[in-house]
Amino acid sequence: MSTSLINDWGEWLPRLWDGLLVSLQVTGLSLVLGFVIGLGFALLSSAGSGLVRWPAILLVEIGRGMPALVMLQLVYFGLPGVGITFDAFPATVVALTLTTAAYTSEIIRAGLRAVPAGELEAADALGLSHVDAMRFVVIPQGLRIALPTLMGFAILIFQVSALAYSLGLPELLGQAYSIGAATFRYLDVLVLAGLLYLAITIPASWLVDRLERRLSKHLG
Repeated sequence: MSTSLINDWGEWLPRLWDGLLVSLQVTGLSLVLGFVIGLGFALLSSAGSGLVRWPAILLVEIGRGMPALVMLQLVYFGLPGVGITFDAFPATVVALTLTTAAYTSEIIRAGLRAVPAGELEAADALGLSHVDAMRFVVIPQGLRIALPTLMGFAILIFQVSALAYSLGLPELLGQAYSIGAATFRYLDVLVLAGLLYLAITIPASWLVDRLERRLSKHLG
């Protein structure tokens, strides 16, 4: 690696760091909001009433079937006839929240279904209502089972946040393209941006793997 490249990386790093912070902010907000909405959809999708269950399942399938880039464009430019548009940052958060909600709904629902039936029987024997059994028994255990998969999906959403460069959001990839357009050295700056992505995703993947192994031992 040449000294010139190292100097250039040192010059570009502050802008890329600012972009990384924007990427993390977008990812964090989208995950928090999406997980909450996803939990709601998971409960609705598991409801006994078809009038509640099937509309929720339909919305989840639409969200899962819609590519994240298309969702970003629809939210940013506004749905036809709705007339509501957003700036780049809130548009990205809204779009990734909807995508997160759709996918995490299925992850959480699978976790809830994995809770042994004996747990519900024990809750019923203790005189807990269905709501209390879901609140204190099924949901906590289901989320614990789903946690490794949810964390893995969080890493994916962080990577997907790079698509926000198409909206002009100055996140990590957007900053890299901006620097590349000014210097015509796209490869050099994209390598540095890739290293910053790896600095987040590799430790996060390691944590997910370690958590999954610990939970597997506990469940075993």
